[in-house]
Amino acid sequence: MDSMDPSRAFVKNVKRLVVKVGTAVVTRGEGRIALGRIGALCEQLKELNSQGFEIILVTSGAVGLGRQRLRYRKLINSSLADLQKPQVELDGKACAAVGQSSLMALYDTLFSQLDVTSSQLLVTDSDFRDKEFRKQLCETVKSLLSLKVIPIFNENDAVSTRRAPYEDSSGIFWDNDSLASLLALELKADLLILLSDVEGLYSGPPNDPLSKLIHTYVKAKHQGEITFGDKSRVGRGGMTAKVNAAVCAAYAGIPVIITSGYATDNILKVLEGKRIGTLFHKDAHLWISNKEVGARDMAVAARECSRRLQSLQSQDRRKILLDIADALEANESLIKVENEADVAAAQLAGYEKSLISRLALKPGKISGLAKSIRVLADMEEPIGHILRRTELADGLILERTSCPLGVLLIVFESRPDALVQIASLAIRSGNGLLLKGGKEARRSNAILHKVITSAIPNTVGEKLIGLVTSREEIPDLLKLDDVIDLVIPRGSNKLVSEIKESTKIPVLGHADGICHVYVDKSADMGMAKKIVLDAKIDYPAACNAMETLLVHNDLASRGGLNELIAELQREGVKLFGGPRASNLLNISETRSFHHEYNSLACTIEIVDDVHAAIDHIHQHGSSHTDCIVTEDQEVAKIFLRQVDSAAVFHNASTRFCDGARFGLGAEVGISTSRIHARGPVGVEGLLTTRWILRGSGQVVDGDKGISYTHKDLPLQS
Repeated sequence: MDSMDPSRAFVKNVKRLVVKVGTAVVTRGEGRIALGRIGALCEQLKELNSQGFEIILVTSGAVGLGRQRLRYRKLINSSLADLQKPQVELDGKACAAVGQSSLMALYDTLFSQLDVTSSQLLVTDSDFRDKEFRKQLCETVKSLLSLKVIPIFNENDAVSTRRAPYEDSSGIFWDNDSLASLLALELKADLLILLSDVEGLYSGPPNDPLSKLIHTYVKAKHQGEITFGDKSRVGRGGMTAKVNAAVCAAYAGIPVIITSGYATDNILKVLEGKRIGTLFHKDAHLWISNKEVGARDMAVAARECSRRLQSLQSQDRRKILLDIADALEANESLIKVENEADVAAAQLAGYEKSLISRLALKPGKISGLAKSIRVLADMEEPIGHILRRTELADGLILERTSCPLGVLLIVFESRPDALVQIASLAIRSGNGLLLKGGKEARRSNAILHKVITSAIPNTVGEKLIGLVTSREEIPDLLKLDDVIDLVIPRGSNKLVSEIKESTKIPVLGHADGICHVYVDKSADMGMAKKIVLDAKIDYPAACNAMETLLVHNDLASRGGLNELIAELQREGVKLFGGPRASNLLNISETRSFHHEYNSLACTIEIVDDVHAAIDHIHQHGSSHTDCIVTEDQEVAKIFLRQVDSAAVFHNASTRFCDGARFGLGAEVGISTSRIHARGPVGVEGLLTTRWILRGSGQVVDGDKGISYTHKDLPLQS
């Protein structure tokens, strides 16, 4: 289960709740009953009822259901001549009378199937003017709830004194939304849930792609910003009515959540503290600043700043990087203090050693980062680089040039040094950037972001690099496929998989780092020992560390395997074996070959030859980095040619798979994708191309009067 959203922590104290379901949820577009949605509603209420919650249901839909039934009755009782006459709209009160009995019969049937008892209470606006009625109502509901009966309320439109049930908005309540709000107050509910046909309250019409879901309503902030769309297709006021009812209840002390009634488990999710729908709470203004920057605003600002960055001269962009390198070194002591605080908190919280290792900025790390930024600054200008020039026709020259992708969203865990690398690469490549680091590195990320953005000139703007501080903003950002151009997750398999499943934005990255070293029978054993040890112990938590050692069968009989085992055990590496190795070496058998230890542990298995090693890598690897140690050049060629990984090495440690070591200056991550970029992703992986066409008045005109030459030209004109 996901962790509870802090703003929804109050649900832990909820015992009595009012749930209101609207006509648009109860009925389908053509007016027929939405049996599946009502069934899911009843199942959720049954679950909560069995958990001890006190539930009061307010339902709409009687008028719509009655209208559909009366139209059918009128149709079968009409002659052909009657049908040719102008049709008079059915009386709303008659519709309500017919529909109410049908609606309650349906609820009674569904709840009976779930072994739940329900009751019907029909009320009118005038009833609530009577103090004795209100007192008796509370007593009746209290008695029903004590018997675990679910009271079902609806306005008795059939006998209401309103002129028409959808027109007269006078009175104590004026629709079932305001009735639900009133009942929540009268019955002292702990929570009111208003189920709608959309996910919650949006900043504009929900079908407008620019509208964004408002997770927490702040009256001072949102009251003047929201543009409401059309009214409900069947109800009285749609979202406007719900917001009015929600504000009324919330500011009287009862939290309200507007969420979709189309989902089958949203009520349960609300009570688990999940961040769904829109929350109305009297203290919301204390949680959210009126000046907060939303996900879309942050992304749009990053794009605008990136365009200003691209417009600078190459030397000016280079100077920004040099200034950042200087700023990091000048603030090293301050960065160290914040990082040590994060490390101490992580140790106190009992985090794994591998995470703490990635979290810590070890001595020399800041100077190393500054050095890599200066290397990046001195690289060839990547933006506007002409990749191809073609003469299409006389005087018509086409150029294919490099350009930034746009706005990048990088989600990373643990490693604050990743923030520095990613930010410098984004600046060098002219991209806007949004960063979301792990909560365990909160203080380190904050100070690094502050140091870096303070070095960005006002002509570009510090919003070029945005730091996302709340985990709850990630779902909103992942929906912005019209603003964000690429997502790069750096972290656990779970993190990468969740992001890939949650967005339409292209995702670049790897889910696992299952790296192999295969020691062939012709390997130089002295070299093999050095490579195996380095690949495992140089930095065990890195994604390019060796996780599986494959050894040729001949080495097992000649003693080479035992030499490798002795070296690893001497360094404190815990060993697990595949079926063959565990039997031979008398070590524990691994549960899975596809396992990333990120620590001083690895799997060992014995294979018959290079082809068996390749098959093993393809079956159990992650297409990250794999290495062969051999003196046989033909065997090496087979391995290098056939292993389908992002990086394949011969007689070199897997730890070399790194952007800085590859001379890329830095990396945003290592990609195991096969589209766009693969392996360590540096500046080139953050670029795309565009076409520049220069002419002198040419027109197509059906290709008359133009002679295409399609001649390749030198890149320098």
